[in-house]
Amino acid sequence: MKKVSNPVVYFEIPVADMDRAVQFYSAVFNFEFRNDIIDDNEMALFPFTDETGGISGALAKGEIYKPTINGTLIYFATEDIDQTLKLAVENGGEVLYSKTSNGELGFVAEFKDSEGNRIALHMDAR
Repeated sequence: MKKVSNPVVYFEIPVADMDRAVQFYSAVFNFEFRNDIIDDNEMALFPFTDETGGISGALAKGEIYKPTINGTLIYFATEDIDQTLKLAVENGGEVLYSKTSNGELGFVAEFKDSEGNRIALHMDAR
């Protein structure tokens, strides 16, 4: 078996209202989504290319997907945490954890998205 440095390759964020969630994430992060149906579940796939790195993921709507603030926490990179939090609030989100330094690694924050999920932000130290 090939050993990998990071086994995480994909994530799904549960949503109750796909149109609302796509509007929210598009407004907050300037993402363009590709819509698909996978195993009878509605998906909006986050942009991903091998050249940019990271992992791929999707907004996911279906019977098995339940938005929550109590589940796995996903961190999104941002160049400006303050602006990203502002956009989140302006688009129906709520700040759960204000911008906080995590030392030499930069800054973190958390918000509740339009669907009720807890999402984290990370900004490199400048």
